Amino acid sequence: MSGIVGHTLYAVLGAKAAATRRLPVAPLMRRHFASYLAGAYIGSDIQMMPEAICVDTGQEVGVGTTPLEKSPITGGALRPFKLVTPQGEFSPRRLYELFYGRSHLVFGWAKGDHELAVPWEHLPEYFGAVAGDALGLFGLGERPLAYALGWMVHVVSDCLIKSIWPGIDLHLLDGKYTPRNRPIQDLVSFHEIGVKELGLNWPALFADLADTPVEPVQLHYMRVAQRRGALGRLAPDGWAPEKEPLLRAVLAENRRYVRVHARHVLADMKLSRTPQGWDCNETIRKTVGLNYAGMVELARKANFRHALWQMGEAVANMFAAVAQHQPVLANLPVDDGTAWDELARRWRKP
Repeated sequence: MSGIVGHTLYAVLGAKAAATRRLPVAPLMRRHFASYLAGAYIGSDIQMMPEAICVDTGQEVGVGTTPLEKSPITGGALRPFKLVTPQGEFSPRRLYELFYGRSHLVFGWAKGDHELAVPWEHLPEYFGAVAGDALGLFGLGERPLAYALGWMVHVVSDCLIKSIWPGIDLHLLDGKYTPRNRPIQDLVSFHEIGVKELGLNWPALFADLADTPVEPVQLHYMRVAQRRGALGRLAPDGWAPEKEPLLRAVLAENRRYVRVHARHVLADMKLSRTPQGWDCNETIRKTVGLNYAGMVELARKANFRHALWQMGEAVANMFAAVAQHQPVLANLPVDDGTAWDELARRWRKP
């Protein structure tokens, strides 16, 4: 599973569901769509960095914390990747242990930090505090809030697709979220859903996502900053401002490597024409045990589209619940204001 395909699609579907309900956050997400998408991926997955270096070529390979036995480029030896910072050298696994739970809230906490976890039923309150702080502490613009809303999508979708919380009905091949079925989810999401049904330009979405700046609100919602604001009052424990310089280095590395990773994912998603029709690459076929046509048929039988609808609804439900905990969201404009056609009608003639 690339991660970037699934979480980008979940964000798109959540935004569509929110717009259909005319939730006040929907126009804001549309105005700052790249920041919203960035929050939905690297706003949570801080392990977006290489897993290793190919010894033969010197190229970075893999994604942090996903084990590799040999180079996917040459089949040869690897050496571990280390992020070099003024605070020292850190492996992706060590950074994962330090920060992953802080961005995923409900799960992923390192041993000894489990008391900092946020129960699912308390997420709307936590998210609401962050939303208010995004508007009140991080400048007058809307971009920090759009980024935070994307991060909320990631937390919700990870909890559902990883069965940490119920709400997604899916049994695909050998479960809901397994090494063999994740490539199916990616390929079907990319081509059948994204391109054919939604008309998504994946390369453009990934490029826009990678171009977004590091948002200080991420350090705030991860509690790796000075405690302040509504979140500081709601969750007074677990703040770690001493780790802020290290997390800033991690987030900068996330921005750098997500461009490389996106190119790798786009290459993996390519289909080739064969005498039997369009098919994916041999590595994915061997992993899954099916060709592309078989994957599409399996997804149809598993009602994969219904699971995606459930995901979009769950995201919109969370946005609505967050608004109940954060009244300032209700004051956001529900549309983009007077349309140009209407202004032209009024102003065309003196």
